[in-house]
Amino acid sequence: MGNPTQYDDDFYGWTQDTATSIRQEKWHDVDWKHVAEELEALGKRDRRELESRLVTLMLHLLKWRFQPERRQRGRSWRRTILEQRRQLAALMADSPSLRPRASDALAQLYAHARLAAAETGLPDETFPTVCPWTALQILDSQFWPEGGPRHAPFPKEDDNSETLSELDFVQSEVAFSVPSPSGRRLG
Repeated sequence: MGNPTQYDDDFYGWTQDTATSIRQEKWHDVDWKHVAEELEALGKRDRRELESRLVTLMLHLLKWRFQPERRQRGRSWRRTILEQRRQLAALMADSPSLRPRASDALAQLYAHARLAAAETGLPDETFPTVCPWTALQILDSQFWPEGGPRHAPFPKEDDNSETLSELDFVQSEVAFSVPSPSGRRLG
């Protein structure tokens, strides 16, 4: 069995030695208990990233919807919305089994976004108690919630942002590729 104490004393060294042992098929040198723990941790990290990005995205969609006068001042919210959608598309392309999590956790994650919306200074009653959008809408780059009485038109793509819907990006092969954390090319 590999050196489990190296896992605690020199994590980086452990990762390199373990990777080498696996590549060389020296199975008896692999610290399988810690390999399993690390694989599980990688999955949890991706799930947490998905959830965090969805909360941030929903928060900014709430701001976009309920503070139309503030969205006219700059592009910060728009950029955040587009960036979160882009990062979520890349994450789900790399880990397609996370896609159902976006829908399954929507109600719980929306509750977190609604709490964070308190930073707007608007009364809590301003924001719907139930998420007003579907996961498909939230992830769709063509979807922009109405801005109340002063409906904002679809934002112009004047900053070279991707115009391809993130759902199309996730579900089809596209002409470009996105590097995954492992260096594997997606798309």
